[in-house]
Amino acid sequence: MKERELFANLITIPPVFIRIDGRAFHSVAEDLGLEKPFDSGFSGAMERVCIRFLRESGLSPDLAYTFSDEISLYFSHLPFGGRVEKIDSISASFGASALMLEIAIEEPLSFDARIIQVTPEMAVDYLINRQSEAWRNHLNAYCQNALVREGSSRKEAAKKLRGLASRDLHEFMYSRGVNLAKTPAWERRGVLVYKQLRNVEGFNPIKGELVESLRTAVVSERNLPVFSSPEGRTFLGDLIRCL
Repeated sequence: MKERELFANLITIPPVFIRIDGRAFHSVAEDLGLEKPFDSGFSGAMERVCIRFLRESGLSPDLAYTFSDEISLYFSHLPFGGRVEKIDSISASFGASALMLEIAIEEPLSFDARIIQVTPEMAVDYLINRQSEAWRNHLNAYCQNALVREGSSRKEAAKKLRGLASRDLHEFMYSRGVNLAKTPAWERRGVLVYKQLRNVEGFNPIKGELVESLRTAVVSERNLPVFSSPEGRTFLGDLIRCL
């Protein structure tokens, strides 16, 4: 029966991003009764899933960037010889099972996965793009929630907001007493989890002295700079060059 298996023998080379997105997570949010427009508990769970990816998945991504129900994983080296189907399927399944553990639900949930081929230079632009999407998602989430609270259905709210520029959405909420530039940074800019080399001091019993050694630590940052700013580009460039 082996010859009847259908698969694409597609191989990719690093560096790449793997982006996983939640499937029908609006229903998941409703079932969990998540706070709107943003739930810090769910954001924390997605952050911990990112940490699990770096520490426990066996895939060994270098970093993970998350906002809403999506996670982007950056790989400078690939597992499974770069086999696309295997990397995609394991990334999506690990993300789903890890999130189920973090939010302690019994109903199944799922992610889809895709691979984005990049160069180290393009990786910076990719993260800038995803953070821009996080900002747009932040604007829409606040405005849609405000309209629903005022009596619109979700469908009506989406229709009213369709095509509006970011500045218009910002003014829409400002007129309702909310300055979207002052909301928590993780809502506006997402969360980044990455590996960092650190000097660790320990005692060498053979030499009988304190020694320093390099260890890899997993760092989580919820107060990110704007990636498109000079500060943000330098931060990302330095980070990716060090990976």
